[in-house]
Amino acid sequence: MSDLPLPRSSGVLLHPTSLPGPFGIGDLGPEAHRWVQTLASARQAWWQILPLGPVGSGDSPYQSFAALAGNTLLLSPELLVRDGLLRPAILDGLSFSADRVEFDRVRPFKAAVLREAWDQFHGGHGPAGMRDEFERYCRYHAGWLDDYALFMAVRESLGGASLTDWPADVLRREPAALASIERKLATEVMTHRFGQFLFDRQWSNLKRFANEHRVQIIGDAPIFVSGDSADVWANPELFLLDADRQPTAVAGVPPDYFSPTGQHWGNPLYDWDRMAATGYAWWVARVRRLLEQTDLARLDHFRGFAAAWHIPATEKDATRGRWVPGPGQKLFDRLSADLGGLPIIAEDLGLITEDVHELRQRVGLPGMRVLQFALGGPGSPHWPHNYDRLTVAYTGTHDNDTTNGWYAKLSDRDRWTLGEYLGRPADSPAWEFIRYAWESVAVLAVTPLQDVLELGSEARMNVPGVATGNWQWRFRWDQFPAGAVERLAGLTALFNRVPSRE
Repeated sequence: MSDLPLPRSSGVLLHPTSLPGPFGIGDLGPEAHRWVQTLASARQAWWQILPLGPVGSGDSPYQSFAALAGNTLLLSPELLVRDGLLRPAILDGLSFSADRVEFDRVRPFKAAVLREAWDQFHGGHGPAGMRDEFERYCRYHAGWLDDYALFMAVRESLGGASLTDWPADVLRREPAALASIERKLATEVMTHRFGQFLFDRQWSNLKRFANEHRVQIIGDAPIFVSGDSADVWANPELFLLDADRQPTAVAGVPPDYFSPTGQHWGNPLYDWDRMAATGYAWWVARVRRLLEQTDLARLDHFRGFAAAWHIPATEKDATRGRWVPGPGQKLFDRLSADLGGLPIIAEDLGLITEDVHELRQRVGLPGMRVLQFALGGPGSPHWPHNYDRLTVAYTGTHDNDTTNGWYAKLSDRDRWTLGEYLGRPADSPAWEFIRYAWESVAVLAVTPLQDVLELGSEARMNVPGVATGNWQWRFRWDQFPAGAVERLAGLTALFNRVPSRE
C-alpha cells in the first residue's frame, strides 16, 4: 500500500537537546544550523530526531504533555534576541554544563525567556508582520493549540499537579469552570500559544535550511500519549478511562531484551472502537502535524497497532498483562487515504509475532534492524545477511548503549562470535558497525552520533525501565575525532548511499 520513494541513503540520529550551546540544552539556533552543515559535509541525507513534544515525566520525549505541541525548551535565545523579542542582558552571567542537560535549571531559565519574549511582543516589539503571522497561526492550529495552552496554564497554576489531581470541574471540562479559569489565566494562556508559535517558526526555518542543504529530517511519533497530557484532558472518550478519568489499564511491553520484568510505561490505552467511529480523526491530525514538521516519520512501537500489551492499572510492573488487538490495517488505510501516502518507518523491535510482520508487509512500511541485537544466532533478523531492502539498519538506537559501551560489556564468547562474523577482531567496534550497516542491502542506514564519535557508555541517551537520569547527553564539537566527517562521507559514497541530485 505504501509508495514510499526512499532512495538508498544514510543518516545520523541526534536529538536537538544533545546539540552544543551555552544555554544548558541544545536548541534550534546557530549550533543546529552548524550541525546541518556538518551532516551535509558528511554526505548524509537524513537527520533523525526523537519526538519534539514538550517533555513531561522523567524528562522523556516519549512522555509528552501534548502529541502535537513543540518543546519550548528548544527555543533559541540567540534567535529571539535577533528578532527583538529578548533583551541581551537576560543572557548575561549564565553558566550551564556543556556535557549534560540540566533540566531542573533549564526549565526556569527557558520559562523566563518565554515570558520575556511574550512581554516584548505584547509591547509591540518583534519583526514586521509577526503579529499577523501569530494570529494566522492561532487560527490554523486552534484545534489543538487552545486546549494545550489552557492545559499548561492550569497545570502551572496548580503547582505542576498531574491531571488526575485537578479540581473535578476543571478535570471534567465543565463549561463554567473553563470560562472562569480562561479569564483568570488569560496572560498565561497567550504566553503558551506564543511559545508554540515561536517553536514552529524556529523549527520551520531550521527544517527549510536542512532541506536546502539536501538533508531531510526523520521525526518520531510515540504510539501512546502521557496520561498527564492535553490530549487525554481534551479527548477522554478516546481512551480507556473510568468515570474518574483514571486509566483502567496502561501500556507497556512484556519481559524482553531490555528488562526481565518488562516495561511498565503507564500510558493510557486507546479506545480503538471510538477512534474508528471518528474515522481515526485524532490520528490523522497527529500524523499530518508530524509530517508538516519532518520529511519521514518513525512510528514507535508499531507492534501496538496489531496488538498492545494491556497491564491492569493496579500492577506495578509489566509481567501480568495481556495482548489486546489494535486497529490493524484499517488505521493505515485511513492515514494513507487522508494524507496521500505513508512516509513512515515502522519500529518493529522487541517481541514481534507473525501478525505484526504481516501487518507491516501489507502496509508496505520499512522495518528496523539493530546490529547490537544480532548475536542471537546466524538466523537473527538483525544480521545484515538476513536483511531485505525495505529495512532501516541501525548500529544502535536511543535505547541502546553506545556501540563501544555495548562491546566493552560483551562476554569473550560474544566477542569471538562477532569477530568470526567480521572476519577480524573488532578493533573499532563503532566504525565496524557503521560500515556493516552502510554496506548492507537496507535502503536506509542510520547511526547515533555517539558511534561516529566512538564514545562509551557515558554518552548513552536512555536506559529503558529507568525512570530518572536519562535524556541528558550532549556532545561537544571537540569530541569529533580527526577525519570523522570525511570518513563517514567516504563510506557513504563507497556504498552508494549518496542520493542522486536530480
